Amino acid sequence: MKVIKTDIEGVVILEPRVFSDARGYFLESYNKKTFDAEVCPVDFVQDNESCSSRGVMRGLHFQRPPHAQAKLVRCVRGAVLDVAVDIRKGSPTYGRYASCLLTEDNHRQFFIPRGFAHGFAVLSDIAVFQYKCDNYYAPEADGGISIVDPSLGIDWQMDITEAILSDKDTRHPLLKDFDSPFSL
Repeated sequence: MKVIKTDIEGVVILEPRVFSDARGYFLESYNKKTFDAEVCPVDFVQDNESCSSRGVMRGLHFQRPPHAQAKLVRCVRGAVLDVAVDIRKGSPTYGRYASCLLTEDNHRQFFIPRGFAHGFAVLSDIAVFQYKCDNYYAPEADGGISIVDPSLGIDWQMDITEAILSDKDTRHPLLKDFDSPFSL
């Protein structure tokens, strides 16, 4: 596994070793021993999967403490632009984001630590998106910031005026109106 650092401490891109031949390919998508040594110790407790069509944007979500979650995400079918926004008060990178193109062909994964809002945009006709979480989902701890907040400066690689958003995601506050429950 190759670990690629981003401009934000703790947010990393992972490239697994892929072994291909005439039969197809094999890769190790997760190995706790390697992950703990190369990235950070994390105990993942829940796996999730979503399927979305082109133009769907999900996020920017997080879980409030004590239900905060770190996530290890990947796209196993199609392509998404995945984004993590630093929402930790006192962080030198507060309000900045890191992004990664995740596709079924590049097999990349993106690690998002606790204290980040997370979202993605579907760039292919269909995308199947999987993620591991280190804490259980708690509906009462749901939080978010606007995925289309222009102050974040995110290039979603699609026309966001045509984005397909859930009702919930249209109601998240802009970063400037947001009081983060996270701090360094």
